[in-house]
Amino acid sequence: MHKAHWKSRAVGFIALAGALVAADAASAACASMRKINIGVSVAPPNVVHTSPYVAKELGFFEKHCIDATIIQFEGGGSPAAKAAAAQGTALVSVQPIAVGRGVKVQQIWGLAPRLPQAYMVGADIKTAKDLKGKKLSAVGGGVGGFNWLMGRQVLNTAGLKVDDVQFIAGGTAARLPGLLTGQIDGVALHPEDVYLAQQKNPKLHVLVQLAELLPDYYFNAYGASTEWIAKDRPLMVDAVAAMIEANRALYDDKMADKTIPIIMKATGKPKDAVEYSRKVLIDHCVWSVNDGFNAKRTEWTVDNDIQNGYIKKDQKPTVERVFNEKLAADAVKAAGGRIKIGKCTE
Repeated sequence: MHKAHWKSRAVGFIALAGALVAADAASAACASMRKINIGVSVAPPNVVHTSPYVAKELGFFEKHCIDATIIQFEGGGSPAAKAAAAQGTALVSVQPIAVGRGVKVQQIWGLAPRLPQAYMVGADIKTAKDLKGKKLSAVGGGVGGFNWLMGRQVLNTAGLKVDDVQFIAGGTAARLPGLLTGQIDGVALHPEDVYLAQQKNPKLHVLVQLAELLPDYYFNAYGASTEWIAKDRPLMVDAVAAMIEANRALYDDKMADKTIPIIMKATGKPKDAVEYSRKVLIDHCVWSVNDGFNAKRTEWTVDNDIQNGYIKKDQKPTVERVFNEKLAADAVKAAGGRIKIGKCTE
């Protein structure tokens, strides 16, 4: 590994070490602990979603005088998650589609700007054209949910439409079992589940890496109702700062003996699958190390939603309406300022 790479990682990890040392002292100085609900898009969560658990277990929320309760949803596009965002009862994953449709919500931090998943299929499916007549996953939100959206994107590459296949809805926990038992023929899987699937059935294979299919797609950004943001902005800044520090801890190999058990407990996945997934996420800079903001990525995602008919063209939201860059920037300052870890800068 190049010296410059190690140097940039060292800068980030020195800042992280300082944050850990200061955590207990800072929390002791809190006048009171502020309560907040942090939503997780999947039940149980995938490795990529575990930053809030790391922030809670390592004391980063407490350091910022926050008493966080983590709530699991059946997909970021599920009715319960959408209601939590609109009603201001939890920080949750927010998509530009909601903003474009007039829901008064806004993104405040990019947990994971890049897509971590692969679209995995059975042995008899060689190309996207072979998906015609097959059963594809629509778990975690059904029509309009993430797996449905990704399935539609894969179908588009072969000129197929959603009516050419059968989408099967269900809980997010059914993704891997559904593929292994043949109940579904195609599904977007996170790295740890790709690893487990190929262990249990080597004939299953990756049809396409979603990051290669949609390199500018914005995967996961936390958001909240605009009313709640205006009312409790300092709380939002501090909650995001705690999760930024958690993301940075996830990159630190010296912290792996602490973070990996937290991830294993949250996800219920074995150590080898978690270690495999963590390496994939780090190598591809899936977790953000700063605000996770990228105007080009946001703009592309909005345009893609319009092209797919999810947002009306005359209702296209601006990047500023979708993502609160100023709040995210203040959270980065509260987390110790911008850093670079290896090649990861967002």
